[in-house]
Amino acid sequence: MMKRPLLCALMLALTALPANAANLVKTYSYFGIGGSTLDAIETQLSTHGPEVKSTGMRHPGATQMAFTTRISYAQTQNSCRIAKAAVTVKVKVILPEWRRPRKADADVRLFWDTLSADIKRHEERHVEIAKNHGRLLEDALNASYPQKTCAEAKAKAAEITAAELARHDQDQLRFDRVEGVNFESRILRLLRYRMQRVENGQLPPG
Repeated sequence: MMKRPLLCALMLALTALPANAANLVKTYSYFGIGGSTLDAIETQLSTHGPEVKSTGMRHPGATQMAFTTRISYAQTQNSCRIAKAAVTVKVKVILPEWRRPRKADADVRLFWDTLSADIKRHEERHVEIAKNHGRLLEDALNASYPQKTCAEAKAKAAEITAAELARHDQDQLRFDRVEGVNFESRILRLLRYRMQRVENGQLPPG
């Protein structure tokens, strides 16, 4: 008579995970900058912004990401399979906060509003990419085929995880490259749009 399946849990996360798929936990952190001119703001961002390990440079914003996985295995006499996999993506978005001088010109304020909104949009896109890959990782783990032993099933889970996280890293780098190429034209386009809205009374003048 076949024994009842035995559930053995591999805990890769230290905290309990919610029931929903590819859970996202997001927090925000801010660093202060000064400056009353465009050049001063740019200098402040380049000296006070978070240092990104992948480039070794300081950036106007950053997103720290960590993937944690909880996997349960079901073992029978002849095989071992993943019974349930749940992925949590934990992100910390780091954004600049301008300590606006009283005498800052309206055009500087308008530029800052445009730039800071674009920095936030950029980092939120990094979060979305991470969340999408968290979902793909969870789906791939849950769809994996049974192995002969739980040791082999765990090795397969590690292989699936490494491959998906490598694709995640490539997508993040690809997004940064595209954004870097289009930065100036995008900011100019956003500035024109905001200026039109100010002129039409749809936005306050900075």
